[in-house]
Amino acid sequence: MASGRKARPVLRLRPLRLDDETEFRAAHRVMAADGFTFGLGLAPGMPWSAYLKTLDEQRAGISLSAGWVPGTFLVADVAGEIVGRSSIRHALNEFLEREGGHIGYGVLPGHRRRGYATEILRQSLVIARANGIDRVLVTCNEDNAGSIAVIEACGGQLDPVIQTAPQAPRKRRYWID
Repeated sequence: MASGRKARPVLRLRPLRLDDETEFRAAHRVMAADGFTFGLGLAPGMPWSAYLKTLDEQRAGISLSAGWVPGTFLVADVAGEIVGRSSIRHALNEFLEREGGHIGYGVLPGHRRRGYATEILRQSLVIARANGIDRVLVTCNEDNAGSIAVIEACGGQLDPVIQTAPQAPRKRRYWID
């Protein structure tokens, strides 16, 4: 580069592969310690090939578990390393319309504050639109300043803040057109 600054590696969202198992399960454990489910639907002891099949079926809307909707689950990859993930729901059920939204994302603790969350959401919006979702709902807890900034940077317009459960943080609901 002419300015002498080192180029930042490119983040890309991609499906999980067979060779991601060890790294992904480690990420799942790290995020579980923070109370965040990284590997949605990944049950303890579940064979990796079964998990990948479940994600493929979810994308196609086949054999969905109760309460699940068709969706695309992708990891955020930077220079071959998993730094986060995104879950793009192709439809909303009652729970998702109230609390979960169309897109859920997370960044591993060692990779935060580098702009990855904003880029994950930006790319997830493109995928949501490619799946026919013109108006996207994204939610976060009222006490999550990082997610608030990310969602607003991606064009989120705040809906009324709601209380979803006693003693739980209030939920901010944003619509992105």
